[in-house]
Amino acid sequence: MPAEFLCSDIYPQSAAFFGAMGAASALIFANLGSSYGTAKAGIGLAHLGIIHADRIMRGIVPVVMAGILGIYGMIVAVIINGGLAKTGDVKAYPSAAGYIHFGAGLSAGLSSLAAGLAIGIVGDTSVRAYGKQEKIFVAMVLMLIFAEALGLYGLIIALLMNGTASSVMTYECIPATSQ
Repeated sequence: MPAEFLCSDIYPQSAAFFGAMGAASALIFANLGSSYGTAKAGIGLAHLGIIHADRIMRGIVPVVMAGILGIYGMIVAVIINGGLAKTGDVKAYPSAAGYIHFGAGLSAGLSSLAAGLAIGIVGDTSVRAYGKQEKIFVAMVLMLIFAEALGLYGLIIALLMNGTASSVMTYECIPATSQ
């Protein structure tokens, strides 16, 4: 391995692009899952309100759980954004960190999207069933907890990946203009 590297090879401008795409992916996909889960479960909640208006407060659980998924994406996006290099700091953000942040954003975002799909479908069906049979409530909450866990798994992995990205080795380099 050579002792000196070009700064443009180790710290390319594209590294920040991948890091920013990771932050954007986390937020966009998590909010897609959150919005789908909220909308789909909200349809079932509206149906419940027609049948049994007195059960709406217990039936709102899927809507709240879907909303939490957006928070997961926001947390990861803010953490990734904190790791991005400041403008003009040449030796601050290696390409490996950018790739890891991109993976972390996809991990949190796509996991939350999958969780939102599950919460929406389970929430809509379960809330409608709760309107007909009150004993289904505990089973509904258990199914929603397991669906929400999918998003939580993605959040945990994204946080671990962010820790790895912050410990990426940096190398001494020479600017391209000094050759």
